Amino acid sequence: MEEELKNFIKVWVSAIISVTYCYYLPTRIKSGVVRLLSVLPVCFMFLLLPLFFSSVHFSGSTAFFLTWLANFKLILFCFDLGPLFPVPPSISQFICFTCFPIKLLQNPKSQDQLPKWVFAIKVAIFGVLLQMYEYRQYMPPAVLLVLYSLHIYLEYEILLAPLKLLLSIFLGCDLEPQFNEPYLATSLQDFWGRRWNLMVPAILRPAVYVPVRRMACRKMNSDQALFLGVFVSFLVSGVIHELIFFYFTRESPTGEVTWFFVLHGVCTAAEGAAKRTSLVRRWKTCPMVSRVLTVGFVVVTGGWLFFPQLTRSGMMERLADEAFLSIDFFKHKFVYLWRH
Repeated sequence: MEEELKNFIKVWVSAIISVTYCYYLPTRIKSGVVRLLSVLPVCFMFLLLPLFFSSVHFSGSTAFFLTWLANFKLILFCFDLGPLFPVPPSISQFICFTCFPIKLLQNPKSQDQLPKWVFAIKVAIFGVLLQMYEYRQYMPPAVLLVLYSLHIYLEYEILLAPLKLLLSIFLGCDLEPQFNEPYLATSLQDFWGRRWNLMVPAILRPAVYVPVRRMACRKMNSDQALFLGVFVSFLVSGVIHELIFFYFTRESPTGEVTWFFVLHGVCTAAEGAAKRTSLVRRWKTCPMVSRVLTVGFVVVTGGWLFFPQLTRSGMMERLADEAFLSIDFFKHKFVYLWRH
């Protein structure tokens, strides 16, 4: 753990220096290809940084924050697009908005506001889930699938919510939540576009969906262009997940997770097209039924295509083991400091 923490410090110091360079030099270059060329060395380095870790949590968070989101933000910034345009007024804001999955809160009323104690319940549920891993050999596959799905969601939210709070205090501004209670989603569009990991659609929309749809409109009608934009966005997400899974497992990509996102891209686009028909507009479904069907579809298809590579590599167990190891490490450090 101590060696991983040293690597963590080295990696993030390198990332901060690189983003500082982007703030002081490329911002003075006219937007376009030349600015992109000045930023590409940083993007390439961000592709390599997760390889410095053996820890699933450190490699995964670095891959998500830097390899995926920061690279996309910097590429968009080269063309005066995305969350880094207009350029934040201070270097600290530029570093935070580049390196972390945060975005200024645009419309506070757009988020479902749940009581603060709900987060404490999620932490308690996550603690119970970690204990359940000791009995996983006795669990049927369906129970394990629910366990893994809850683990991924709760761990992401429990790690990212405090980060968002600290950065909100540091920056002195309101930030969007990373999740908006995805278990309340009433459709795939609602799940992927407005509730699950909100920084991802916020990046994919200007980076992939909008330019693909704009180019497709020259050759297709608007519905076909919309379908292609959604499909390509999910395809890109799938390819990036393959890369992140490689950082996790250090094994050759299998294509399963790409097919997961391709399937959801097709279904989400088809769902959007169906909603525009007069028949579906008149068909009212109970929200509870819609939520069960939506979340059930995500979980079942996840068990089919998303989780198999992770379970074969033992990554889900490693996530739990590292969580216990981190708790023990900080507990011993706290006791040591308390006694001395």
